[in-house]
Amino acid sequence: MAAAPSSPAHSALLADLRARAETAAHRTGAACPCGATRTLADRPDATVVRHGDTVAKAHAPGTSHADLAARLAVAAALPGVLLPPLATTPLPVGDRLVTFWPHGAPVDPDDPDAAPWEAAATLLARLHQAQPPPGTGPLPVMRGPRKAARAVAALAARSRHPAVPHVLRAWAALPAWARGEAPQPGRATLCHGDLHLGQLVRHPAPGGAWLLIDVDDLGTGAPAWDLARPAAWYACGLLPPGEWARFLAAYRAAGGPAVPADGDPWPALDVPARALTAQTAARALAKAAGENRAPDEVELSVLDACARMAAAPPEPTGAHRA
Repeated sequence: MAAAPSSPAHSALLADLRARAETAAHRTGAACPCGATRTLADRPDATVVRHGDTVAKAHAPGTSHADLAARLAVAAALPGVLLPPLATTPLPVGDRLVTFWPHGAPVDPDDPDAAPWEAAATLLARLHQAQPPPGTGPLPVMRGPRKAARAVAALAARSRHPAVPHVLRAWAALPAWARGEAPQPGRATLCHGDLHLGQLVRHPAPGGAWLLIDVDDLGTGAPAWDLARPAAWYACGLLPPGEWARFLAAYRAAGGPAVPADGDPWPALDVPARALTAQTAARALAKAAGENRAPDEVELSVLDACARMAAAPPEPTGAHRA
């Protein structure tokens, strides 16, 4: 279990991580505004700090050294697709593994019209067609379904919101592979495992090419999973049809194997989109409960989709709307 953010152990980890980020930044010889170390994220599953152009990330407790090293090797071997790490060997720090990365400029959350959907789709298509680098050994399985399962299990254990039964029924109607209980179907490809716009940065910042970041869930699996979050947002009415069309067209134009080259993509996307809808609903309820508030309008859209899914389990051919 991760140390609580306010615990002495966590405070020591954060101080150590900040010092290591500063040391790594100075070692590169790049311009570095000393004293400007910033905490970018501080969650039970990841703590991320930045000093100058260097980012240090402490991964979740229990992270496999071999799996993380294999994921780092993939990122280093695909520098036009994934942000390459500054080193391919994770550094043990207490009970955590730490990795180091160059800083990249993230997507601007206040400018939705500039969302790089085409770039995200093209990068995914290239990742799905890439071959694992030689010498890395067996790659881990893409972790998306298992992460979704953990989110739903945590919801079932902690929340009594009236929407919880709908989420659990929608989840139970999914095939075993989408719940992380069986091997993923079809030809396995390299997959990101947790695609959303927060997983893209421009490197070099601020105007370099878009690249995918965060290799924690990267591995081999069903490529449709990587398209499932935007597909779910579209199905829930949260992603405008035009943006979904741009994303899908760019993926197809780049030769992505997750969907047919033309025609209806939904038979391939329906199950993973439903799984991501259930995961998003579980996280939405957990967030609302943690903030002692009712679900907001966006969260209600996802919960309503789960209610519809629970009332009408998916047919083998899927449907256009969750």
